[in-house]
Amino acid sequence: MNNKQLAINTIRLLSVEMIQKANSGHPGLPLGASPMAFTLFNDIMHFSPSHSDWINRDRFILSAGHGSSMLYSILHLFGFGLTIDDLKQFRQYNSLTPGHPEYLHTKGIDATTGPLGQGLSMAVGMAIAQEYMASQFNTEDHKIFDNYTYTIVGDGCLEEGITNEASSIAGSLKLSKFICLYDSNNITIEGDTHNIFSENVRARYEALGWETYLIEDGNDIEKIKETIEKAKTTDKPSFIEIKTKIGYGSVVEGTAKAHGAPIGKDNIPSLKEKLGLDFEEEFHVPEEVKELCEKSAQEKEDYYSQWEKMFEDYKIKHKDLYEKLNKFLSGEINEEFLNSNEFSTFEKDDATRSYSHVLLNRLKDKQLNIVGGSADLAPSNKTFMDGLDVFTKDNRSGRNLQFGVREHAMAAITNGISLYGGLIPYCATFMIFSDYLKPAMRLSALMKRQVIYVLTHDSVCVGEDGPTHEPIEQLAMLRTIPNLNTIRPADGFETAMGYKIALESKETPTALVLSRQTLQNLDETNEDALKGGYIVKKQDNPDLIIIATGSEVKLALDASKKLEEEGIHAQVVSMMCQEIFDKQPDDYKKSVIRPDVEKRVSIECLSTYGWQKYTGLNGLNIGINEFGMSAPGEEILEHFGFSTEKIVDKIKSYL
Repeated sequence: MNNKQLAINTIRLLSVEMIQKANSGHPGLPLGASPMAFTLFNDIMHFSPSHSDWINRDRFILSAGHGSSMLYSILHLFGFGLTIDDLKQFRQYNSLTPGHPEYLHTKGIDATTGPLGQGLSMAVGMAIAQEYMASQFNTEDHKIFDNYTYTIVGDGCLEEGITNEASSIAGSLKLSKFICLYDSNNITIEGDTHNIFSENVRARYEALGWETYLIEDGNDIEKIKETIEKAKTTDKPSFIEIKTKIGYGSVVEGTAKAHGAPIGKDNIPSLKEKLGLDFEEEFHVPEEVKELCEKSAQEKEDYYSQWEKMFEDYKIKHKDLYEKLNKFLSGEINEEFLNSNEFSTFEKDDATRSYSHVLLNRLKDKQLNIVGGSADLAPSNKTFMDGLDVFTKDNRSGRNLQFGVREHAMAAITNGISLYGGLIPYCATFMIFSDYLKPAMRLSALMKRQVIYVLTHDSVCVGEDGPTHEPIEQLAMLRTIPNLNTIRPADGFETAMGYKIALESKETPTALVLSRQTLQNLDETNEDALKGGYIVKKQDNPDLIIIATGSEVKLALDASKKLEEEGIHAQVVSMMCQEIFDKQPDDYKKSVIRPDVEKRVSIECLSTYGWQKYTGLNGLNIGINEFGMSAPGEEILEHFGFSTEKIVDKIKSYL
């Protein structure tokens, strides 16, 4: 066999050996898809193993992340720093080769994948970011951003609804530098897909606005290369269906057994015979393969060096553009503006969603790398940056993004934009639909991406739309996600502090939970909000502590005033962000929620789940632990007891 085929079969065997040693993993995809993956890395993609975060590298996302052993084998061969010993530690404690690809954990991984469909959807975001950055920084002679984004997907990815949402957006935007390779083998965990996935996938993608191709033999690497090169010439995203056999060459070839379990040590010799590999040593890489991949990697380093030379010329000839680009890539924040009254002062009372709109429009000319939009709700979410263009197939310089009614894909695409580098993206919908965002929000937090989620209509005050649109348990759900700052501001100033936190949090996504109804600007809110929780009404010798968030902070202050008239002294705390408060020094936390004050009350017109960590087992947690109703918002609040008088009565009964 020639050296390319030897390299492919080496990748196949390494992957199987990794899985066998771990006694855990998915050999089916590596055995079937290694030819297309190797062809991408060897013949098509531009990257630099020694500069793995190069801004103009071609991006590769293994959307079918369970095939990670194949990717690790390739990263080893092309010099990304993974050793044979790393391959032997596949799926083991603290190894660089975890069960699914993890961004920031392993060099050469462009996105954390595993939840099927998220990878393709993030790739769409990367393709959008590439087009936008090219529109901002490329010149006629300097193509700073001209990379492609590639993904390999399986049947499972394409069965997930999120990929259809994301692919529809990609087709509508004509993202021509995005190419998807479909590992088409008609097998998933439960067996042959003919019972539940019988559609013509290519016809679907044609309808979505993609250029489509079919390769009948997944081992025909010349055809794969030729087709990818052809796809790079179209003005649409490209979908290449490549027919493969899951578990190729093994005793379980073509069956569901090949998907998610080792093929068995006793079956490896027959696999090696089928693949034409005659060496006995485990985890062996033939010298011919080493030389081939080292030569290919060097050619890629040479390409990088040419780009770097061009970039040095760009720095000299386009100094202003370079300085702007450097600010984007360094994540520089305009701290002076964020600390100014111009940023955080509001003259009139309004909903926090409206304060958010004002803040976005104050920021748009100060923080030029902010881009974002809403799932068809910009007028309600108030997330449109006034006076700026919309990103479309005809205008790549628009900073306002339109996602359509596609919340699932919106959040994943926003992750992809963040992963590409240089941009701070936001996306928006109603708080109730954070349920649709959850999988991608979790990945934002896991990957430590700076993504801003604007979630409006934050309570039963949505009113007439009824219980389907009134969040109850969603805020508690968001607070359970590690490394996510969930911020529910009480007024304009706290909303400004929320944006300040979001812009300063380089490795933590932010959920801004905002009201539909008007909230009064409070004299009591101040910069201690940056600590997450702080005292807005202090008592020297409090009888109780009232902790509230958002619209209920004013209610807590009013209740405290009424209680004071009856000789009951209530200290009031605004708990704008539990996650940030919980990270404060113990002395500070004890000064805000004093351990010697046993009587504690939480007020939040959502689920009371989780408040016990502040109020204790004997605390009073005032909230809503049932679904809402359809009525004017004020009537719903009255029904659930969220009036000053009813809050005071509940507290007095508690005391």
